[in-house]
Amino acid sequence: MSAFRFEAVDAAGRLRRGLLEADSARAVRDRLRADGLTPTAVDQAPARYDPLARTRLPTTTVALFTRQLATLVQSGMPLDQALAAVAEQADDERTAKTVLALRSYVATGESLPIALARFPRTFTPLYRGLVAAGAETGHLPDVLSRLAEYLEARQALRQRFVVALIYPVLVTVIAILVIAVLMIYVVPQVVSVYQQSRQSLPFLTQALIATSGFFRATGWVWLTLAAVALVAFLIANRREGFRAAWHARLLRVPGIGRLLQSLDTARFASTLAILVASGAPLLRALTAASDVVRMLPLRRAAQASSALVREGVSLSRALKDQKVFPPVLIHLVANGEQSGSLAPMLERAAAELEREAERRLAWVAALIQPTLIVAMGGIVLVLVLAVMLPIVSMNQLVR
Repeated sequence: MSAFRFEAVDAAGRLRRGLLEADSARAVRDRLRADGLTPTAVDQAPARYDPLARTRLPTTTVALFTRQLATLVQSGMPLDQALAAVAEQADDERTAKTVLALRSYVATGESLPIALARFPRTFTPLYRGLVAAGAETGHLPDVLSRLAEYLEARQALRQRFVVALIYPVLVTVIAILVIAVLMIYVVPQVVSVYQQSRQSLPFLTQALIATSGFFRATGWVWLTLAAVALVAFLIANRREGFRAAWHARLLRVPGIGRLLQSLDTARFASTLAILVASGAPLLRALTAASDVVRMLPLRRAAQASSALVREGVSLSRALKDQKVFPPVLIHLVANGEQSGSLAPMLERAAAELEREAERRLAWVAALIQPTLIVAMGGIVLVLVLAVMLPIVSMNQLVR
C-alpha cells in the first residue's frame, strides 16, 4: 500500500484534508465517497527520508511503548497527545526521538499504521498489520492492549528459554575449552616425562598421546572446516527448500520437535486471536498469522488451511486435515466456531500451548544438564587415567 494525500468536500461544503493508505488513488476516491465526501484532489504522498528510519528499538522497549500507548488511548486521550506523553516517559533518548517522530507524522494527518511503516526495523509487518486492522475496525485501543499482552508474553517466554538454556550452554563451552587446553598444552608436557623414561606405556596413555598430537597438528584444519561448514549452512539456509528439509528433520527430533511445534502453534494461535478479536476477516487473519510461523512445514500447513477456509471449509476441519497441529488447538477452535467465541478459544489454546512448551523446555533442560555432567566427567576420567596409569606402573616396577 501507498500513502495518498487528499482534499475533499463534505455535505456542508467544508474542505477536508488528510492522508490515507490504499493500493491506488482510485481506491482512495472510492473510500472518500463511501464516507460521504466528494474528492477534489488525490495525490500520492512523497516519501520523506527520516534519519531515524534505520533505528531499531529492542523488543522490550516496543512492548513497553505499546502498553503505555494502549493505556493512554483507552483512557480517551487523543493519539497525538498519547504519543507525546509516551515520549516524555521514555528511558532513553533514542526511544524518545522515535516516538516524537511518530507523533509528528500523526499530527500532519498520517494514520498510525503509515507512520509506523516509516520505522520498519522497529515495527514488524505483523505489528503494523494488527494496528491497521484495529484502526480500520475502530478497535484500536483494544488491539493495542492485546498487542501489548502478546509482546509481553513473547518476551517473558523468551526470557524463560534463555534462563533455562544458559547453564547447559555455559557448561558445554567451558568444558570444551578446558578439554582443548588439556589436550593441546597440558597433556603433551606431562606425557613427555613418561616418554623419556623409555618404558612401555599403557594403551590408554598411548591413545591419548596420539590424539593430542593429531589435534595439535590438524587443529587449524578442523577450525577451517567448521568455519566453512557454518558459512555453507548460512548460504544454503537462504533457500526455502533447504530450510524446509532441515526444519522437517528438526521437528522429528524427540522432545525438541514437540517443543518447537508447541511454540510455533502458540504463536500462530495468539496472533490469530488478536486479529479475529479486532474484527479482521478470517482469511486475512489466517494469512497474517501464517507469516509469524517460523518452521516451514507448519507455515505451509497454516497456508494450506487458509486455502481450505477460502473454499468454504471450517477452520477446525482445515487445521485437522493438515495432521500437524496439536489436538488441543483443533478442539478449542471447533468449540469456538460452534459457540461463536473463536477469539477467546484461540487465546485459551495459545495459553495452553505455551504452558506445554514450558513443561517440555523444563524436561529438555533437566535431561541435558545431567547428560552434560556425565559426559564431561567421563572425558575428564579418561584424561586422568591416561596420565596416572604410567605412574602406577612405575611404582610397581620400583617395588
